[in-house]
Order: sequence, then C-alpha cells, then structure tokens
Amino acid sequence: MEKVLEKVTCFITRKKDNKSELLLIQHPNAGIQIPAGTVEINEDFHQAAIREAIEETGLQEFVSCKRIGKQEQNLEGKYIIFDKAKIYSRPDISSFQWAEIRRGITVLHERNQGQFVQITYKEGDKFPEPNYVTYQITGWTEKLNLASKVTRQFYHLQSNSYLDEWEIETDNQNFKLCWYPIDNLPHVVSPQNEWLQYLLREMNNLD
Repeated sequence: MEKVLEKVTCFITRKKDNKSELLLIQHPNAGIQIPAGTVEINEDFHQAAIREAIEETGLQEFVSCKRIGKQEQNLEGKYIIFDKAKIYSRPDISSFQWAEIRRGITVLHERNQGQFVQITYKEGDKFPEPNYVTYQITGWTEKLNLASKVTRQFYHLQSNSYLDEWEIETDNQNFKLCWYPIDNLPHVVSPQNEWLQYLLREMNNLD
C-alpha cells in the first residue's frame, strides 16, 4: 500500500497600524521560509499546525487557527522519509547500519533491489545555488520507510505578538524571525513562494 506523508504549512499573520503582516523565517543557509513541518504519527493536522507554529517561531499563543487549503503531491524520482529510516551499506539488514534519516526528509531515489531502495540525501552549503555539497548520505533502506506522496494542509494563524523580530535556536542553528507587510513580501524560497496563493486568497476573503 502506498504511504502518504502528511505536512502542514503555517501562515502566521498580525495586524499592525491597520496593515496585515506575515511572519517569515530567515534560515541561515536556505533563504526566507514559511513555518512548516511534518505531522507526527497519530497527530491530527490542526494539532500539528499549532505545534509547528510554536516550535518554529517561539510564539506561544494564537488568536485563531483555521485551515485554508490542501495540496497533494506525487513525488517523481524522489521519496520522503515516512518513518525514521535506518541506512545500511548493502540491501540487507545484516549489513553495516551507519546512519539514520528522520521522518519528513526528502531524498533522491537511486535504485531498487527487492524490498530495499538505495537513496541519497544531499545538503548544499547554501540555497538556492550551492557552491558545493557540504553533506551527503547514500545508502540502502527498507521501502516500508518511504512515502512517494505528500498531503499538505495550509493553516492561517493569527497572532497579537508585539515583537518585531527575534531569533530562535533549532537543530543547532539560529533562525531570525521577522514580520513583513503582506503587500510587500520578500522573495520566499521555491516551492514555498507558490504556497502564498492560499494565504492571499484567504486575506482577500477577509477584506
């Protein structure tokens, strides 16, 4: 049975001086992003949206949290880790298990052998035009650890935060958070820039 990984995207807005602003994250290496993440096993989308918003921004309270859209994507030439994947040196669980890749990470498909798939995870030194690959994992994992389809739900959360910008530490990196006017947003990394259409449609309906 084909496995489907569930994800959420959190559009967090506030009103300031009668203008709507959107909270965005400045990743130290990967550009400006929208808070988003993976739904945990046995967690519903609404719970995941609030949890991810808290974890990725440090904000603790939201005025509202409303689902505003849904997107389904079939991955081609790629997989996404459905459950924490043990990586082996050969397509055999008795071979050397030398790494693990966490749930929600997208990997490249190299080849199949029986119930195993050879995958590659690459991370560049910066985004979107890396100078070199700074980190790479290639190895074999059981196919049952992989999903080839992603369902993403979009949520609009409203905040009364008075902070204009701050930093939060996640995964041993510092992320800068800042509010931007919705009518004058900076460049958001692809494909997240395409997700903005869900928020803009919702904001037009609210006007």
